[in-house]
Amino acid sequence: MRIISYNVNGIRSAMTKGLMEWLKTDPADIICLQETKASKDNVDHKQFTNLGYHDYWFSAQKKGYSGVAVFTKIKPDSIEYGTGHKVSDDEGRVIQLDFGDIRLINAYFPSGTSGDERQTFKYTWLDEFLVYLTKLRKKHPKLVLCGDYNIAHREIDIHDPKGNKKSSGFLPEERAWMDKFYESGWLDTFRKFHPEPHRYSWWSQRFPSVRLNNKGWRIDYINVTSPLEKNLVNADIYPDVKQSDHCPVYMELKS
Repeated sequence: MRIISYNVNGIRSAMTKGLMEWLKTDPADIICLQETKASKDNVDHKQFTNLGYHDYWFSAQKKGYSGVAVFTKIKPDSIEYGTGHKVSDDEGRVIQLDFGDIRLINAYFPSGTSGDERQTFKYTWLDEFLVYLTKLRKKHPKLVLCGDYNIAHREIDIHDPKGNKKSSGFLPEERAWMDKFYESGWLDTFRKFHPEPHRYSWWSQRFPSVRLNNKGWRIDYINVTSPLEKNLVNADIYPDVKQSDHCPVYMELKS
């Protein structure tokens, strides 16, 4: 099972920048997208089904905002839209699919960069989501959680940790949540294979030189619960794929 997680920063925009051409290279069996900013009805989704993907969308009620989607060549046994948290579900933040005894969760974590109100919402969302995941693990011990977490966990995950210590996405409270998350039985699949620095998945679009000089953040993850550790084959980041300000992250599991 090859899985990719990719914040496309608007799927229609990404499609004009070579997304379909990249998908034709068969990069994974399952493609999890965040920040689609569109509903299935206003995208030419047949382009995805023509490549052999089943497509599942969970879009925000607000047009042009948030949203997640999953394109998979392996047909899921079941699909669950949202988590039952109304505000989160209204923003189209979580979609879940079952493949045998593995549950795949594709999540677009909130950002707090727009101000204190959204930062407070982010903290509440994180706490409620961890409670939700802890309960879910009792029924589904084998979980895969991929998505844009909007948090760089450690100093190695950001190009300028000192300069960003007061920036949303690298605040002490957010990083502490990541500590608690991993301590509860989750594994950072990328770091299992790649302990080296300077590996990022997002670069600010404010200055073109930022990506050119690799001044990025690693805020996109594919994490698994501990029962799946023995199934891990590989994990990586693909910085040369450039349809978004993010790039895809990859994980492979053996059955």
